[in-house]
Amino acid sequence: MNYVSVNDLANDNNLELLAGKKGLNAKISEDMISRPGLEFAGFFDYFDNKRLVLIGSKDNSFLMLQPEQVQRQNVEKIFKLNPPCLVFSKNVQVSPLFYEYAEQYGICVFQCNLRTTQASSKLYTYLQDMLAPRISVHGTLLDINGMGTLIIGKSGIGKSETALDLIKRGHQLIADDLVEIMEKEPGNLIGAAPEILRRYMEIRGIGIVDVVTMFGAGAYRNRKNIQLVVELQAWDNDKYYDRLGLETQKIKYFNTEITKITIPVLPGRTVSLLVESAAMNEKLKKLGHFAAQEFIEKVDQRAKRGEEE
Repeated sequence: MNYVSVNDLANDNNLELLAGKKGLNAKISEDMISRPGLEFAGFFDYFDNKRLVLIGSKDNSFLMLQPEQVQRQNVEKIFKLNPPCLVFSKNVQVSPLFYEYAEQYGICVFQCNLRTTQASSKLYTYLQDMLAPRISVHGTLLDINGMGTLIIGKSGIGKSETALDLIKRGHQLIADDLVEIMEKEPGNLIGAAPEILRRYMEIRGIGIVDVVTMFGAGAYRNRKNIQLVVELQAWDNDKYYDRLGLETQKIKYFNTEITKITIPVLPGRTVSLLVESAAMNEKLKKLGHFAAQEFIEKVDQRAKRGEEE
């Protein structure tokens, strides 16, 4: 199961530890966040102890209106249910009860430097990214005029060389050689490079190059939605290749299907130009302009007029 440690959550989101240091190794496996307004009123029927607990000004103010004994009873019950950690938003006055029970039950209590809505959005986005299912794919991912294009193919087919030419044309590198793909939700695939490979490409005969140093900061971005897969294949005279573009191939990652185009590689073909054209043609399709279909319709209309004449 994917999880994020409480310690990583704190470090990555600049959370201040108030109490409960023993709980830093706890694991968070749920990206949703609990807001304990009902729990502070004593209603625990739907409390999910796998979720981070975020306490804002309204929640805390409501708690402070309760009799001291009720406060103690409900706060302790939250700790007894063993959530991974509790986070207070900015400017919330944290009751000594949370310090006491954080140490007693070994559960971290943090304070965030953001207001409640901002903190909720930031923490949810962070957890969703970190906990999304992931796979690694051998290939190169680029942003070609807004189209996240994943280039795949056998080793040595020319993926990195094609990508380098596309970067020179003004497009952006996301990842080379190894692409991490995560599905935040069905239909939404995000591609990125492993941290150690960010900005770098391997070009056979040259070695490792840093695209930011070579082409400037605009040549690289951290992540991109994947909208198209282009597979480079060595030309096979015995294989049929779609010449009109009417056939639509699909490739599936997790629960998401995206368009796949196969480009045969042959000496003399400018592969980078073909990949760029494929990405732009797919973008036009998404905008409602399907060139192949429009061409066939025009041919059919002309043939029909010829028959009538």
